[in-house]
Amino acid sequence: MKGVWGRLLEVDLTAGTSRSIEIPEKVYRMFLGGRGLATYLLAREFREKWRFLDPLSPDNPLLLLTGPLTGYYPGVKLSVSGKSPQSNSIIGSVVSSEVAIELKASGFDGLVLKGSCEKPCYVFVENGNVEIRDASSIWGLGGLKLIKQFNSLLKEDVKADPKTPFVYIGPAGENKVRTAAVMAKLAHAAGYGGYGAVMGAKRVKAVAVKGYGSLPPVDDPESLNTLFRSALGNIKERMKRFRQWGTTEGTWHTGYYLSSMPVKNWSEEWHDVKDFSHVGFELETWVKNPWADWGCPVACMKLSIAKWKGEVFITDNPDYEMAAYLGSNLGVFTPKGAVVLSSLADELGLCGIQTGNVMGFAVELYEKGILTRDEVGYELKWGDVECLARLMKDIAYRRGIGEVLAEGTFRAARLLSEKKGVDLTKYAIQVKGIAVGAHGVRSGKDYPQPISYALSVQGGDHTSVAGFPVNSTESEAWYSILDSGVVCMFTVLDDSSLLEYLNKVTGWGLDPGEFYDIGRRIITLQRILLLIGGPDAEWSARDDDNPPRFYEPLPTGPYKGSALKREEVDELKKKYYAEMGWDEKGIPSEETLKRVGLEEFTPMLNMLY
Repeated sequence: MKGVWGRLLEVDLTAGTSRSIEIPEKVYRMFLGGRGLATYLLAREFREKWRFLDPLSPDNPLLLLTGPLTGYYPGVKLSVSGKSPQSNSIIGSVVSSEVAIELKASGFDGLVLKGSCEKPCYVFVENGNVEIRDASSIWGLGGLKLIKQFNSLLKEDVKADPKTPFVYIGPAGENKVRTAAVMAKLAHAAGYGGYGAVMGAKRVKAVAVKGYGSLPPVDDPESLNTLFRSALGNIKERMKRFRQWGTTEGTWHTGYYLSSMPVKNWSEEWHDVKDFSHVGFELETWVKNPWADWGCPVACMKLSIAKWKGEVFITDNPDYEMAAYLGSNLGVFTPKGAVVLSSLADELGLCGIQTGNVMGFAVELYEKGILTRDEVGYELKWGDVECLARLMKDIAYRRGIGEVLAEGTFRAARLLSEKKGVDLTKYAIQVKGIAVGAHGVRSGKDYPQPISYALSVQGGDHTSVAGFPVNSTESEAWYSILDSGVVCMFTVLDDSSLLEYLNKVTGWGLDPGEFYDIGRRIITLQRILLLIGGPDAEWSARDDDNPPRFYEPLPTGPYKGSALKREEVDELKKKYYAEMGWDEKGIPSEETLKRVGLEEFTPMLNMLY
């Protein structure tokens, strides 16, 4: 076996035990690792019981996985997965963290956490040896204090190497907020999926990993070394602008030129505030540029600092998604304001996209008089950083109106609709429980296609969009391969070079058709689990749709009047079903399962008819 060790480390938190699980090479060849391997393992373990699995129960495993390209391809990502408390399906959520490298250097391809601890704990793994230790002294801490104190605790408690990397949760995860993220370092987050809440439900504050061994052998080390050096040079050259500006450039480019940036809960998608741009962020907040994680030649991150009300707020860029969702989507058009809210989200352990989305939903309801001051406890206004910061804290600690909003946009809309006796879902900009990424489709100028979110097996995830052609870098098959590899999308040049790289590592000799079949296999299995859903929400072809607001014309900007056309979306939906081998209800057919090697899951289809 090349590129992988063929084993995972499973930790039973309830019993306080651990064991090695062997994974056959055939499984890696079919699902790679990361998101794909998580999907297979969860489907195999739960099958028809999936619908009854509560994502926030001890029975839901949390998987921290690497892929065959971890450690060999430039950059580093860790895949975080399990049953999502947002979509009730599987989301492949990735975060930049050296924990991935350390896992492989420990002799394992990943870590599976099962059960839960009675008391707050942390998990320490060194060369495959597992310790489950008391975390009472760090439970309740936010990011900055947690990082300082946990480093000291690791040194005193288990004599850990001072450079031992870890992932952790903030107060939001401890309180099982469905928009909570699994955090790394100060400002990195696996946000999509709500896995911070899953980790909190297990009462695991942090997972630290250190390995002193080698990476698994590769098939063709000499050719791989040549490819690696070539890739480094090509990536550096191609991503020059990212190195200079990061994705923060989108605050101007996406907002002003593409007219596809969320503004005030997507009531608009265009702005012309010149100071709210990458240049504005650089002049006002950046103190370090560039900044990179292990082995990344792009170095798209920056370090930002803002002083506000006597406090210092530190975060990265913020990247485009954070600036959009914790800036323009909330009516905040100052770099300092966006940095304050981004830093606060990091501190509390919240996903900026999912939380900024539900906050925008709440502010719009307040603006329309649907939510009242008595219900909220204070006034909510677009652009008011003080009230928005207060609202974010209320969500993280489930206080007042925050108790409802902590359920995420989909569930909050459902709960408030029931309470108010009116349908509020038209204000919820989400797909299948997942808030839509900060790239609109109404102008037709950004990369998502009209069916990208509607048909994604990861709902509104902008890093896993559906699209045509279905075997191309425009497709969700491609994104699932990236998440299963596990590599960063910004370091990959094209599909042919990634395939060549994968073959040099594994020796599998895959051709392009087999390569994309891996992605389609993963999506097909994710689709089955998504449709089964449960226990509190299930999805069907009816839910393969965009948020209602995307069918309303853009009110401002160069593409004023543009909107999605329902007839076009419906036609594309039929075409997508057909090309993916799904029937008219969007259910994968038995023939499709047989074609992609998923026959063992055919009985699960009976639950969908």
